[in-house]
Amino acid sequence: MYTGITVGAVTTIGNKHVNRGTPCEDASYAVAKNGVSVVCIADGAGGKQYTDARFGSDCAVHVITDTLCEHFDALYSENREAAVRGYLMAKLRVAFAGIMEERTIDVIDRLSCTLLFVAVKDRRMMIGHIGDGLIVRISPSGVSPISMPQNDKDGKTYFVTAAHADNYMRLLKTTVDDVHAIALMTDGVQDSVYNEEAGLVKPVVAKMAETFKDGREEGEKSILDTVKQYIVGSSNASDDASFGVMYFEGTKAPQPDTLETSAAKFASSAETFKDLSLAIKPELINAHEIIVKCAGGEVPETEQAPAEPAKAEEPQTSEANTEITKEPSKLSKLSIIVLVIGIILCVVGAIELVISLKG
Repeated sequence: MYTGITVGAVTTIGNKHVNRGTPCEDASYAVAKNGVSVVCIADGAGGKQYTDARFGSDCAVHVITDTLCEHFDALYSENREAAVRGYLMAKLRVAFAGIMEERTIDVIDRLSCTLLFVAVKDRRMMIGHIGDGLIVRISPSGVSPISMPQNDKDGKTYFVTAAHADNYMRLLKTTVDDVHAIALMTDGVQDSVYNEEAGLVKPVVAKMAETFKDGREEGEKSILDTVKQYIVGSSNASDDASFGVMYFEGTKAPQPDTLETSAAKFASSAETFKDLSLAIKPELINAHEIIVKCAGGEVPETEQAPAEPAKAEEPQTSEANTEITKEPSKLSKLSIIVLVIGIILCVVGAIELVISLKG
């Protein structure tokens, strides 16, 4: 079990923005409050339509971090993952509406950004991710990706401002067992340290996280120097870069010589998830029909040919009604006969009583 947690995060502008004279669109925030440690980073969307993305990313990291610090227990214990994702995105939408009003922004998409976070309280850990960027787990056995970049084949990604952003958000609830550190990075760093085709995270990520063993100040200074010199400084077209670390003090670090430095490319095929969805649709419809029939119900008309009206049921209903109406008739005749017999017996009894009195 860890003896303490050190958090930290850095952000620096990329040469692409420096050369264009545009501001940095990344943002990062790390804090420990209310017994909760949080690291959060965001990458503002690039492009002319995303005029205020830097405000969106800065707002996102602060709102999500504060929300996790204030409501970690409720969010972690909620079993409906979709509800938690929806709540987090709702908090962002409310905050973004305030920015739109303050800055007179006409469309929320202008604030678009990605989002990556990790939050820990006692042994519980919650990780969230929407868009590109990378979240890495560092353990005694090595370095591995927890959440990989969300990009389609054209390189497009997802943002927190999307209409159904909560559907695209990944959310993981787990524990910190056997974790030495968690590293988060925007694509400005990810592109230099992650081989997506092989699923390989370069050993340098573990080394960067390990600088936090000397405290937050030393860790952030060392990482910022590394990112500026070897990542941002390596290209005139480099993007903005953010790197965050959650370091678990008193835990075992991986041995540098045991970390993989190369890996074979993943085997792949042309099949897509869309292909799988289309293929299972007729099977699913058939399965639904079977389930309904086995339950003694009828398959809705939209799923089967219209059935002939059940004419045979009408006479049965009439017969049943006839029997019901006849039954009271039989009971009435029997009652009358009993009543008549009773009257006769009463009369006979009365006559005998009169004769006996005269006698």
